[in-house]
This record gives sequence, structure tokens and C-alpha cells, in this order.
Amino acid sequence: MRVKICGVTTPADAALAARLGADAVGVLVGLQHPSEDGVDPERAAGIVGALPPFVAGTLVTHRTESEEVRRLCRLVRPQVVQLHGGLVPDVSALRRELPTVRVVACVHVDGERTLDDARRAAPHVDAIVLDTKTATRIGGTGVTHDWSISRRVREALPMTPIILAGGLTPDNVARAIAQVRPYAVDVNSGVSVRRGVKSAELMERFIRAAKSAASTV
Repeated sequence: MRVKICGVTTPADAALAARLGADAVGVLVGLQHPSEDGVDPERAAGIVGALPPFVAGTLVTHRTESEEVRRLCRLVRPQVVQLHGGLVPDVSALRRELPTVRVVACVHVDGERTLDDARRAAPHVDAIVLDTKTATRIGGTGVTHDWSISRRVREALPMTPIILAGGLTPDNVARAIAQVRPYAVDVNSGVSVRRGVKSAELMERFIRAAKSAASTV
């Protein structure tokens, strides 16, 4: 089971997440709404650049304009870009310019339309993250969604890695994994003491619970 710790704002928290066993670390750049865990491209580049080998630096952005996404990737230099804006821009230019960057698209779990949205996105990306949105936020909500829908997406797209996000915590991640059986899990607020500041204890508990749960499904 792969684990991504998202909303990291300092190299120290990134290094700590990596030491605790995180497989990926996410930095939030270009958000639609104000948030204390958003960082500018320069800081994001410093965080990503300080990660050890085999831990994937992930640029998470709400931007949907192809050129703007490419610009941010050039500045931050991530291994993965997570398009969290709800629309998948044309990624062909991104793949030509930065062929080593993996592309992940967010699909918000919103009833039956979720499966159609996921099917439309899947041919264009390397993975899909299933997340929760609210009236004011499209990520980092701390709110769970209907995991039965997430499982149906995973079953409908067996060749597409499915990453589960949305309200995950050390206390519920094992149940989520058992129900959905995703490729990976993605957590932000569930391991934060406040937005932008991670808890070593919560990260350790989350990573341990996720990886232990994966061995039983």
C-alpha cells in the first residue's frame, strides 16, 4: 500500500514523512481557495528537491490551464503532478515537454456521475485520485465520501491505479482500504495538528495502519 502525505509546507515535515515511510509527499501550489497549506512555487521546489530517492515529490494544483500547469511543473520539478481542479486539461503538451512526470487526475466522488467522470479521465492519466469536495473546498476537506462508489470505480477501471483520499485518518484508513482496496491512500488534514503543520504521531499511526491493512486484504 502506497501512502501520500499531502499539504506539506516545510522541508522538515517532508523529511519526517519520508523517514516514517511515506511513498509520496504533496505540495499544494495554485489553489482556488485560500489555505494555510498552500505554498508558492519556489518553496514547493525546495521541499520537493530535498526529498530522498524513491519518495515521489508531487505537485498538487487546482489550475486547469495546460500552459500554467506546465509552467508550475518547470518551476517545482516534481515526479508527479496531481490535477485537482476537477477538469483534466490537455496533457499531451505536458507529456511531450516533461515526459518523465506522471499525471494524476482528481475525480470528486459525487454520486453516479463519478463513474462517468473517472472513465473519461482514465485514458489520459497515469492514475486517478478519488476525493471529497464541499461547497467551499475541492480538496483537504477532512470529509469522507461514499466508499462504495470508490470501490465501484476501482472495479470498473482495473488497469488504472486508484488513489483514495477524502477525510482519511489513522482511525478509519484500515476500514477504507478494506472496502475500496485502492492502489494508494492520500491524507492531508487527517495527519495535521493544524493546516500546514504535520503531526509526527499522526503520520506514523496513519502509515502504519495503512500498510498493515494492506497485508490483510
